[in-house]
Amino acid sequence: MTYTYRTANNLVGALVFATALSTYWLTLEPTVSFWDCGEFVASANRLLVPHPPGAPLFLLLGRAASLLAGSDATQVAVWVNRLSALSSSFTVLFLFWTITILAKKLVLGRPGMHDDRGLEPTPPQTLLILGSGVVGALALAFSDSFWFNAVEAEVYALSSLCTAVVVWLMLKWENRAHEADADKWLIFIAYVVGLSIGVHLLNLLAIPALGFIYYFRRTAEPSVRGGCSRWLVAVP
Repeated sequence: MTYTYRTANNLVGALVFATALSTYWLTLEPTVSFWDCGEFVASANRLLVPHPPGAPLFLLLGRAASLLAGSDATQVAVWVNRLSALSSSFTVLFLFWTITILAKKLVLGRPGMHDDRGLEPTPPQTLLILGSGVVGALALAFSDSFWFNAVEAEVYALSSLCTAVVVWLMLKWENRAHEADADKWLIFIAYVVGLSIGVHLLNLLAIPALGFIYYFRRTAEPSVRGGCSRWLVAVP
């Protein structure tokens, strides 16, 4: 993958991120929503313990965000809400990059597990790849449930970010699986999954999909039986 396509991919991704962030920033909840949000804001502000199973990483980040309110206690909820807005915007960005990785394989006629970093799409192909990424990422950004959680103090925005990151990292590993130091990506994925447990257990649902990617990339002759066995091993 040459510098030209990579630059276009990064620039369009930045534009998608800015679109999502500005949307969530402008539609942010001014205080708290009438459900768990008030509990999370209060717990983050005072580093208390919320309902089980808890969310220590979210509360630590929420506490850091609440400090930006200074001495104005009325702004604490707004700053914790902004943590969700920022997390959701990064989720949209990583989804865009995930879609472009997969779309590039399809557009270039390489739908299997291959390293395609050295292939440069033509301008029409680049437009098709980036266009698919923009449509998919913004479809998530403006969906009802995702937008709803992006503007309030809830764990789902940060949890979605962790899930988006581990899927993107797995595809990055897939393009580098033949390299001697490729396992560092798997270690990083395990680290992010471990961190995500401090937010929400939702991230564990990505593990079976990651197991499939690993199996089909590392197996010379994959089979249905082998794929099913790997899935059963990977199910949390």
